[in-house]
Amino acid sequence: MLFSILRSGDPLEAFLSLLLTLPIMLLALSLHETAHGWVAWRCGDPTARNLGRLTLNPLKHIDPMGLIFLMIFGYGWAKPVPINTRYFRKPKRDMALTAAAGPAANLLLGLINAVLYGLFFGLSYAQALLGSTGMLLTFLSILSETFFYAAAINFMFMLFNLIPIPPFDGSRIALAFLPDRIYFGIMRYERQIMFGLLIVMLVLSNFGYSPIGYVATKLPNLIGNPIAQGIVNLLV
Repeated sequence: MLFSILRSGDPLEAFLSLLLTLPIMLLALSLHETAHGWVAWRCGDPTARNLGRLTLNPLKHIDPMGLIFLMIFGYGWAKPVPINTRYFRKPKRDMALTAAAGPAANLLLGLINAVLYGLFFGLSYAQALLGSTGMLLTFLSILSETFFYAAAINFMFMLFNLIPIPPFDGSRIALAFLPDRIYFGIMRYERQIMFGLLIVMLVLSNFGYSPIGYVATKLPNLIGNPIAQGIVNLLV
């Protein structure tokens, strides 16, 4: 993320972008991990709750190296919520539900922010068409851009974590349908697989190719633009 902005040669833009997106990234990470812990608790595992991880406080969830990677390259990770499958009544099913909770939370937050983006983008565009050039137009424009970033970042987290390769959440959903022998055999190598995939993504980012980032930035427009157009038609 910051890496791609810096390559554009505008340090001020990089700083302002980081200043805007950092709180959004921290909230998205915190919500993601809290959702994992909450569903695990509802499935019988109190580990995350007992460790104080059912909170949106980002200090409880930040992995320093993962956050650095996220800010610089757009790919990173939080400190995983501890899960003890011995508490689950049906370990594979409950693990799949727990894994799905994180991307589902980001999807929900992404949808909310995309709707808000459409609302404020429509209001700012309508104000511009009506000839407004004052602080109201600037304020509406800043809000629309903020909600666009928030939607895109949450969609990115959702898509990134749905990759069906260990240790991402998608693997725990997809592999739940495999026999136990194969499931646990693959999970033994999740750390090695993660680092291999991370290297591939960093190489792709270096060449300016990020399919997840591309889709994540298109979704807010897909959802928000019809809302914005409706507001413009109503007010202008």
